[in-house]
Amino acid sequence: MRKRRGAISGIDVRLLVRDAAGLLPDPARRLFLRNGASVGALVLLTGCGVSDSASAERVLRKISEFNDWVQARLFDPSRLAETYPESAIVRPFRFNAYYDEEDAPDVDEDSYRLVLDGLVENQRPWSLEQLNALPQETQITRLICVEGWSAIGKWTGVPLRVFLERIGADLRANYVHFACAEGYSSSIDMATALHPQTQMTLKFDGQPLPTKFGFPLRIRIPTKLGFKNPKHVVGLSVVNQYPGGYWEEQGYNWFSGL
Repeated sequence: MRKRRGAISGIDVRLLVRDAAGLLPDPARRLFLRNGASVGALVLLTGCGVSDSASAERVLRKISEFNDWVQARLFDPSRLAETYPESAIVRPFRFNAYYDEEDAPDVDEDSYRLVLDGLVENQRPWSLEQLNALPQETQITRLICVEGWSAIGKWTGVPLRVFLERIGADLRANYVHFACAEGYSSSIDMATALHPQTQMTLKFDGQPLPTKFGFPLRIRIPTKLGFKNPKHVVGLSVVNQYPGGYWEEQGYNWFSGL
């Protein structure tokens, strides 16, 4: 007689399998579901056993890392996100953050300095006046939130590639990390940093960047989900070791490309 396997302590197996399937990239997700999604299949896929909540978390993290690996290899640095006419701009544009709008940090314009660190030849801090003096470009692109909504906005700023070249950043490095005034942080791969649409945004809809949208500096990346577009940026570092990020350390996919 076959011995019946008991429930895994502290784990809703159905939710674990559903969450894992959501983290898998296509077509792996479809293959996983078609072949009978189960905890056993997750163990085979990740090499991690599932016996308690901690080991279930390890399985989900392995799936997320696999998703990042696939997306990074599918990323085409020459593919541009769709751009739109002025008539498509959403007004008013929606505020979104992990804090309430009234809690957005009030960064002083005169004393602001963008601090540079890591694999950068010239680590001299940049004032807002100096950043605004650099050549700028405007894009009308869609911001897509992980929560399921999107909105088209008009963003003006310095191409991040231009700035990285200006400061003598090592463009062969693996990552660019951003630190923000309110404690948020995020990081991107160098290929994304060098993408022609990745921008150090200084203006929104033709006006200085409002506080609620990231004054004085936001990183706009239309090829990634919104949480990868950090606001109120006060620090930039170029590194080879994985630097993580605020939501990434809480289980969100690191690459999060569109």
